[in-house]
Amino acid sequence: MISTVLVANRGEIACRVFRTCRELGISTVAVYSDADADALHVREADAAVRLPGAAPSETYLRGDLVVKAALAAGADAVHPGYGFLSENAGFAREVIDAGLVWIGPPPEAIEAMASKTRAKELLGIAPLTEVTAADLPVLVKAAAGGGGRGMRIVRELGDLAGARESAAAEAASAFGDGEVFVEPYVENGRHVEVQLLCDTHGTAWALGTRDCSLQRRHQKVVEEAPAPGLPAALEASLLDTAVRAAKAVGYVGAGTVEFLVADGRAHFLEMNTRLQVEHPVTEEVFGVDLVALQLAVAEGRALPPEPPAARGHAIEARLYAEDPAREWAPQTGVLHRFELPRDARLRVDTGYVSGDTIGVHYDPMLAKVIVHAPTRAEAVRALARALERARIHGPVTNRELLVASLRHPEFGSPETLDTGFYDRNLPALAEAVPGEEYAAVAAALARAAAGRGRFGGGWRNLRSQDETRTYGDHEVRYRPTRAGGYEVSVPEGIGVVSAAPDRVGLEVAGVVRHLDVAVYEDGVVHAGRHRLTVRPRFADPREQTAPGSLLAPMPGTVVRVADGLAVGDAVVAGQPLLWLEAMKMEHRVVAPASGTLTALHAAPGRQVEVGALLAVVSDDATTEAAQEDQTV
Repeated sequence: MISTVLVANRGEIACRVFRTCRELGISTVAVYSDADADALHVREADAAVRLPGAAPSETYLRGDLVVKAALAAGADAVHPGYGFLSENAGFAREVIDAGLVWIGPPPEAIEAMASKTRAKELLGIAPLTEVTAADLPVLVKAAAGGGGRGMRIVRELGDLAGARESAAAEAASAFGDGEVFVEPYVENGRHVEVQLLCDTHGTAWALGTRDCSLQRRHQKVVEEAPAPGLPAALEASLLDTAVRAAKAVGYVGAGTVEFLVADGRAHFLEMNTRLQVEHPVTEEVFGVDLVALQLAVAEGRALPPEPPAARGHAIEARLYAEDPAREWAPQTGVLHRFELPRDARLRVDTGYVSGDTIGVHYDPMLAKVIVHAPTRAEAVRALARALERARIHGPVTNRELLVASLRHPEFGSPETLDTGFYDRNLPALAEAVPGEEYAAVAAALARAAAGRGRFGGGWRNLRSQDETRTYGDHEVRYRPTRAGGYEVSVPEGIGVVSAAPDRVGLEVAGVVRHLDVAVYEDGVVHAGRHRLTVRPRFADPREQTAPGSLLAPMPGTVVRVADGLAVGDAVVAGQPLLWLEAMKMEHRVVAPASGTLTALHAAPGRQVEVGALLAVVSDDATTEAAQEDQTV
C-alpha cells in the first residue's frame, strides 16, 4: 500500500493529485523551483523539497533531483502528472531503480509510445521522409512531448528547413529531446481521443471519447466528453484501435490515444502515456477518479472487468492568462481576485487562488472549469454562464473568448466542429464585450464615492466644473448633485441610480444595471466583466517609441536569433528576427517594417522585460538622412 506520494510536477496537476491523495489518506510531497516557492501546490503539500533554480531544465526536468527529493522526504511513490518528465522512460527507470513505486506505465511502454515516430512505426504508419510540393501542407512535429510545443505548419516548400530547425529547438528546450518528424497536415479535422486505463491483470478499459477540436497554437482550449456527433461505427473503431494499441505494448495505467477525424476516417496521431490535462470530463461522465484508479493499479489491484456506464455530458474550458487579441500573448501579474460562482454542477481544477502571482516561467493556465449535465446543450450553457459570472481580477485572460466560443452557433452544431474554429472566427470572438463605456462610468463614480466617504460631501453651492477620469480609451465627465448623487455628462444618456465604492447602478435607455467595482493599487480596475486601466499598464510599447523600434512584447528569454542576422542587413516587414520563450511557449518577434537593421540588442539567453529594446529597423530614407547628418 502506498503511504506517501511525491508529485514530480507543479501547479494545477500537482494540486489535483494531492486532492485525491488526501481523500485516500495518503501523505503528499511537492517539489518546487525558486519561482514556485510560494505556489499553491507547495502550500497544499504535507512536505516540500526545493529544486534550486527557475528554468525547467534546472528543476522539474532534473529526474535525478526529483528522485533524491522523494527519498529525502520519505516518499514511497512518484506520480509524474503531465508534461515535464511524465513521458520520460529514463526517469521512470530512475524511480523504479530507487525502490520507489512508479505511478505510470512500464518504461518499455513509454519508449514504444512516447516517441510519436516509434508509435507510428508500431502501427505501421510511416512518417514523410522526402517532402515534395505535392505533399503540402505538412506538419513538423516534435517526437517527444506535446502541448503544442515543437509543432510548425508548413505551406511553402522553402519554409520546411526553417520550420524543422525552429521546431527542433523548441522541442529540445521543452522536452530535452530535439527529434522532429514530418507528417501530412489534415486541414480542419476533428481532434478526438480515447481515454484508456489498464491494470496488470490484463484488463483494459476504453472510457469513451473526448473531442478537443477547439485549439490555439495546437494547444487545446475546450474539451468535452463524449465526442458529439460521431457515427456509432466510427466510435467503436476508435475504441477498438486504442485498446489494441495499449495491449500491443503491455500498457499499464492511464493513457490516451489521439486521432484526427476527417471525411469520416480516423488518422492516428499519437499515444500519450500519462494522464491528460482534460481527464476531468471523462471522470465526470463515468463517475470515476482516474488518479485514485492510477494509484490502485500501481498498488497491483485489479480493475473490474467492465468500466462504469457513461452518463450525461461534460465540458471543460481552460482559463489562461493570455490576450487572444494580441496573438495569445501570455500575461503576468497579481491575480487579485479569483472566484467562480457556487454551482453543484461546477468543478474547478486550479493551481491558483486570489492573491497569487502569475509568473513568466511556466504555462499561463489558471484553471480548468468543468461542468457536467444531462445533455450537451445544458452543459455548454451552464459553463458559459459560470465563466461569465466569475470574478477574475488581475491580468488579461481568455475568459471572454471562452464565453463567446461556447455561445457561437458553430460550436452549438457538433457537425461543424473542427480544429480550424479559431482560424475562422477569432477576429469576431476576440472583440471587446459591449458596454465598456458604462463600465468606465461605474469605475469613475465608484472612485468618487470612495473619495466622498473619506473627505465628506462633494456638492458645492456654486456649480463646479465636471470631474474628468479616463479609463483606457474612455473619458468620463461627471459632477456631484445637491441630492448626494451624480450627473454624468460624458458619455451622454446615462443616469446614475446609485454609487458606492464597490457597486454602481446605472440606467441606460430605461434599463437599470448594477456593476460591481474593484480598484487595485497597480492601476487595474474591474467593473462588471470589464477590465480597465487608469493608464495603460501593458500597452504595446511600440505605440510610444520611434518607428522601427522592435521592443519585447512580453517578459521572457531570448532563445535564438535568426541565422546570420547582423546589423546592416536588409529585412522585410514580418520577417522573423528572433524568438522569445515565455511561459513554456516560443513567440516569434518579427520586423515591424521593411528597411535596414540598424541595431540589434538581443542575444540567446538574455532575459528581457516588457518594452525592452531588442532591435531597430530603419527605412531607407531614415538611414540615408542619418548618414548625411553624420557626414555634415
